[in-house]
Amino acid sequence: MRFLAEFIMRGRLQAIVVVVAAAAIPMLSWLAAAASSLVLLRRGLRDGLGVAVWALLPAVVWWLLGDPRGLLVILGGQLLALVLRGSVSWQAVLLCSVGLGGLYVLVIEQMFGQSIQLLVAEVQRLLPTALPEVWNGMDAQQQLQLMAVFASVMTGLIAALLQGLALLALMLGRYWQALLYNPGGFGREFRALRLSPPLAIMLLAVVLMAPGLGAPAALLMPLCSVPLVFASLALVHGLAARQQLARFWVVGLYVGLVLFLQFIYPLLAILAVVDSVFDFRGRAPQVQGEGPTDGEG
Repeated sequence: MRFLAEFIMRGRLQAIVVVVAAAAIPMLSWLAAAASSLVLLRRGLRDGLGVAVWALLPAVVWWLLGDPRGLLVILGGQLLALVLRGSVSWQAVLLCSVGLGGLYVLVIEQMFGQSIQLLVAEVQRLLPTALPEVWNGMDAQQQLQLMAVFASVMTGLIAALLQGLALLALMLGRYWQALLYNPGGFGREFRALRLSPPLAIMLLAVVLMAPGLGAPAALLMPLCSVPLVFASLALVHGLAARQQLARFWVVGLYVGLVLFLQFIYPLLAILAVVDSVFDFRGRAPQVQGEGPTDGEG
């Protein structure tokens, strides 16, 4: 990773080679977003956009072929990097990521709306067999409303996935920045991430209540859960560092998150709210040398 970061920062041509090569492969669009974010964070908006625009060329081609994911992640990574450079606040970045997810929803509805409706139709066909008592207990209007909410949640989930990918790309770019110019800085910065109580409570309230407010509001449920989960992951890393726990416990969390996503993901969202109120890291013994950083030396 260090070699790649050094190569990107060696010059404009090297950075362009990396972002174009990565953007040409849809599965590596996150790498193009991370590389262009690194340039923007270190050298500013002008140089960052000067590199990112080259990554957009293959991404636009993929858009025209029906796959907008690369373009969305690259543009989203640049937007979030600009917010981070201007505010030096991960809370601001996480909040802006919700708005970014909303923009993703608009594109997804246009590009994948028909596919989502086909999925909804298939689920509607299976529900009477899978859950006959529940399905038959609803009238026609309730059934239509349930399917509309399901379609909205599915659209929101796809947008939330891209939202999280843009955040991860930015974090990789920030990690590279600290690796080259302030070793260990990103770790301290990320472990200090904590949402303010009003923001955390508001996000959790939206997650819990949005599905009951109808299909349009249901879109917000997955989008608002992303900042909460990232804040919880920061909490886990922070507690592990302060308590000097073995890396095994952090790795175990990520393995469990992959294997038992439907159980652990909601718990992480709730944990972020509890931590915003009680500040577990502030109550835990502090390791010497802990402190905030802006990612730069």
